[in-house]
Amino acid sequence: MVPGNAFVLELTVGADDIDALKHVSNVTIVKWFSRAAFKHSEALGYDVEAYHRLGAWFVVRRHEIDYHNSAKAGDRLKLFTWPSGLKKVTAERRYVLERDDGAPIAEGLTVWAYVDAETERPRRIPPEVRATFDPAKWIADV
Repeated sequence: MVPGNAFVLELTVGADDIDALKHVSNVTIVKWFSRAAFKHSEALGYDVEAYHRLGAWFVVRRHEIDYHNSAKAGDRLKLFTWPSGLKKVTAERRYVLERDDGAPIAEGLTVWAYVDAETERPRRIPPEVRATFDPAKWIADV
C-alpha cells in the first residue's frame, strides 16, 4: 500500500524504454527507481551538492523487484517512492510503479548504504539526514 505522502514521479514510456519483447525493459525500471529516489532526495533538500558538503552519500547495496504487468510505449505511469527503513548505516526505500489506469507494473525495495566519500566505507547516517528520511514520517498513514 502506498502512503498518501509518497513522492510521485510521472513517466511516459518512450521508444528507448522498450526491449526486444516490446515492453518496458527491467533495466529501465531499475533506472526509474533510482531516478525517483534521487528526485525525492533533492526535493527534501539533499541534492548532490548537499551530499558533497556532508562528505558522504547513499549508494545502492541491493535491489529487489517484483514485476506484475508490462508497460508499452506511450503508456503513462506513476512511480511512488518513500523511505521505509533506517538502520545505522543503511536506509530502505520502497517503490510502486503503476499505469495511469491503476494496473500495477512493479514493486520494489532498494537498500542504500551511506558511505564516506573519501574512503568509500560505510559511515553512520548523521542525525539531520536520519530525521529527514525517518520512515515514521512516510509509513504512518499506510
